[in-house]
Amino acid sequence: MTENTTLGRKNGTKQKILKVSTTLFSELGYRGASIRKIAKEVGIRESAIYNHYASKEEIFLDVAKDIFSSPFSSKDLNIQEEALKGKGFVQNFTMQYKLLAFDKSSEKMFRLLMIELFANKELREQFMSEFHAKNIKVLSEAFFIMMQNSIIKSQDPMMISYEFLSTLFYIRLQITLMRFDNDSTTALSTIFEKHVEFFWDSIKI
Repeated sequence: MTENTTLGRKNGTKQKILKVSTTLFSELGYRGASIRKIAKEVGIRESAIYNHYASKEEIFLDVAKDIFSSPFSSKDLNIQEEALKGKGFVQNFTMQYKLLAFDKSSEKMFRLLMIELFANKELREQFMSEFHAKNIKVLSEAFFIMMQNSIIKSQDPMMISYEFLSTLFYIRLQITLMRFDNDSTTALSTIFEKHVEFFWDSIKI
């Protein structure tokens, strides 16, 4: 067996562990999803899990990274090119965020993460790093480029980023809370687009 084949198999197993873990965490909660149950669902020995992860918490943090990821987390993102689209950049960012907010497969996991944030320091640090800091960095850079090119008014790019992102996060949280009580979210189906229009009108030249 070649080294590449072995590596591919290991990566495949790790991805399966992540997929199964996401489902179990969302259905059983952090405490209910044991390493034993994860291994059983993946179809491997319990000891084999430790070839990929040192602990259940490490798996949980890896799952959280995907849920908290930025809509524009790609390393190949050309901020300069995207920012010059002006309103198009804001619309694209928002629509990617909307897809995450209405994705039922990640809804239970997002709800669980909101609970665990208060119990897990590493998760809080990851949230601040993977979600907050990275999003604010991408947005701040984009808005600064827009200012340099006279697309939007000259203001503090970081504060504009906070204003833009905080509303998106609140809408996502609102959707999660409403679905928890089985309330309809139909009224929120256009709220993201309305946010874009309101926000853009306040910063454009």
